[in-house]
Amino acid sequence: MSTLDRVKNLSRSKGLSLQDVSSKAGLGKNSIYKWKTQNPSTENLQKVASVLGVSTDYLLGNTDDPEPSVSSDNLTKNQKLIAYSIDPDISDEERQAIINMVKEAMKFRRRL
Repeated sequence: MSTLDRVKNLSRSKGLSLQDVSSKAGLGKNSIYKWKTQNPSTENLQKVASVLGVSTDYLLGNTDDPEPSVSSDNLTKNQKLIAYSIDPDISDEERQAIINMVKEAMKFRRRL
């Protein structure tokens, strides 16, 4: 399945058109449609992944797990701020639980 196909399927499952996703990602109206013949830039791919709540690896077909990785390299800017502003005396497990709660809240917000 191509990147464009994955984006189409995810968009459809969330009740969004490709134009909706493009708009939410701050891309041009038909930018995602171009992915049929052109590879997306890393920046645009990340923007779309953020809108859809999945990892770029999932969009690229490198994994079947749509959940973004939670390693600090793959956290969004806001998730990093939250993760590193939490009391430094808590365990990594507690910090990860908080990050997961924030991610779930963001998913819920996108459904509204």
